[in-house]
Amino acid sequence: MKVFVISDMEGISGIATPFQTNSGDPLYQEGRKLYTEEINATVRGAKAAGATEVVVMDCHGAGKGHDFNSLIAEDLDSDCEFVVQEEWTEYTGFLEEGCDAALFVGMHAMAGTGDGVLNHTVSGVDWQNLWFNGTQVGETGINAALCGTWGCPVLMVTGDQAACREGKELLGDGLTTVQVKQGLAVKSARMLAPKRARELVEAGTKQALSDLKGVEPYDPGKPCEIKVEYKWTGPPGRLRYRAGVELLEPRLLVSRADDWWTAWKQFFF
Repeated sequence: MKVFVISDMEGISGIATPFQTNSGDPLYQEGRKLYTEEINATVRGAKAAGATEVVVMDCHGAGKGHDFNSLIAEDLDSDCEFVVQEEWTEYTGFLEEGCDAALFVGMHAMAGTGDGVLNHTVSGVDWQNLWFNGTQVGETGINAALCGTWGCPVLMVTGDQAACREGKELLGDGLTTVQVKQGLAVKSARMLAPKRARELVEAGTKQALSDLKGVEPYDPGKPCEIKVEYKWTGPPGRLRYRAGVELLEPRLLVSRADDWWTAWKQFFF
């Protein structure tokens, strides 16, 4: 069984402020430690469930040399391999080889979610809202569509209550969710102690991988229209001449193609 762990930092237990997630800030090293240990719990659960290969892909943009590279390599469980990529959604090799299941660990809710800790979508500076064929999504939706392009189902989402709720609404009740904290405001949360959170994540991983057919691979639909509302006019203005891309309003861009992956690549890369 080949398992792809796609991870982010904001949904990890013990993390509630940007000072723990941004490279160079004093609490970042603490955040990295919490992050790495929750990933290790996932790896342990996957191996216990029968995984023969586990690949972890860090999808957290911490900046200052740590974009998609916030895990502490020396402390990672030796039963996994991990990916450091230059651009988000760049690495697809493991999916292309054929992957049995994806697990999303440490996820946060989409931008504008009131009880979502550190909620945002892709770039908190630039992005406001995102839709796939009229369905509003966040980063869980993007990562699920990436996996679904190669027929890989997402079987688990962990994070705060809002991220777990968002995952269920998009992927269905068959999804295993592990709530490690409850958002009180964008930078406030009531959290499980990290050791307890890791126990639940490990158990949730084993549960999720017990039924590889519990969730269908996510496909936003064919043909596919991706619509992005930005917070300001700069980003869409720079993309308006891309093939397949149309600027509907000064801050609203749409990319259309026969499938999601083509529509995504037209404007994101």
